[in-house]
Amino acid sequence: MRNRLTAFILAGMILGVITGFLANLWVGGDKTLAKDVAGYFHLLADIFLHLIKMIIAPLVFSTLVAGIAHMGDSAALGRIGGRALAWFIIASLISLTLGLIFVNFFAPGEGLNLVRSGAESGVNTEALNFKDFVLHVFPTSMVGAMAENSILQIVVFSLFVGVALTAIGDRGKPIITVIEAMVELMLQVTGYVMRMAPFAVFGALASAITTEGLGVLKTFGELVGEFYLSLFALWIILCCAGALFLGRRMGKLLKYVREPLLIAFSTASSEAAYPKMLEQLDRFGVPRRIYSFVLPLGYSFNLDGSMMYSTFATIFIAQAYGIDLPIATQITILLVLMVTSKGIAAVPRASLVVVAATLGQFDLPVEGIAFILAVDHFMDMGRTATNVLGNAIATSVITKWEGMLEVEEPDYVPHPKAPAHTPAHGRAGLELASDMVE
Repeated sequence: MRNRLTAFILAGMILGVITGFLANLWVGGDKTLAKDVAGYFHLLADIFLHLIKMIIAPLVFSTLVAGIAHMGDSAALGRIGGRALAWFIIASLISLTLGLIFVNFFAPGEGLNLVRSGAESGVNTEALNFKDFVLHVFPTSMVGAMAENSILQIVVFSLFVGVALTAIGDRGKPIITVIEAMVELMLQVTGYVMRMAPFAVFGALASAITTEGLGVLKTFGELVGEFYLSLFALWIILCCAGALFLGRRMGKLLKYVREPLLIAFSTASSEAAYPKMLEQLDRFGVPRRIYSFVLPLGYSFNLDGSMMYSTFATIFIAQAYGIDLPIATQITILLVLMVTSKGIAAVPRASLVVVAATLGQFDLPVEGIAFILAVDHFMDMGRTATNVLGNAIATSVITKWEGMLEVEEPDYVPHPKAPAHTPAHGRAGLELASDMVE
């Protein structure tokens, strides 16, 4: 199933594009009907995303608590967290700077000559408030945090629980045993949910193209194409940075994370790729105690694709309205985005909210957001996949720094008479078992 899943996802992408194109030819003239048809296509993706949201909270909680409980001491936890945050900050600065460089080089907004009208952007920026973000990090109810799938709040609560289990020693072993069983249970449930991924990919793409048609890519082709070239350059930099630490295993990592990348790209959802990413990092040789801690942090603070999009879209809108921004102002925008973007994890349509808030802060036309909404979904696909790749590389590099990167799991070809099992779960189970012996 593992090797076939990639083929199924690719098939879902191709069939989704073809089906969406045919549906657009059939009902594209009637916007209302096209929206209704697209809604039925997207039902497949909605079901998948609902299932993903169903498992995210218990999966993050159980894996993180188990990982911390087996980490041994709080010093190791602090060291890993510090290294992770250092990597995240450097990667964010590189992503923002690269977006600034490429949008000035390509200048996709020049010549559009849009006229400022003072209309509303339609994007709520009130949620982007640093004080509220800091307060939001700390949960008032674990049940509420899980119900809302608030990853940062779950991480904070899990940190307290994991460290407390380490502190109480032998008295916490029965609880650790239960949590380990919960991990295995959630990994098994994840395996069931991931079988829905190809259908979700099909539905998401068919829905988008049914309403927008392939023509939307042609109309905004220059903007989308230049943004993807910028993302490609960022991918090269991230992969080169990863190769400095991982060496030849960087190529192996890309092979292992191709399925999470395809899922993230086609559904434009980082959450959809999270469960599969856990499994693939496990197969690559990242211990559970590392990925269960670093990956949730990365999903909140290490959004490389979204960082690049923020500077790219902000300067693009200024160009489209004929506003010349001095380089000093552009650098100031970059630094503001560096701070404000760290609070976007809990905000719906996060990247657009950050861009809208930044435009307003620098007295730039916020209504420019409406201009890029038509292709935002297609740009979101690229930036989401980039976020996932950046977190995979960050987690693997930090594991290498810690000297804990194991040999990757060989491709498993079961004997016809052998019982079926999931090797990735086996590795994690052996790791936890060995920890218990120690």
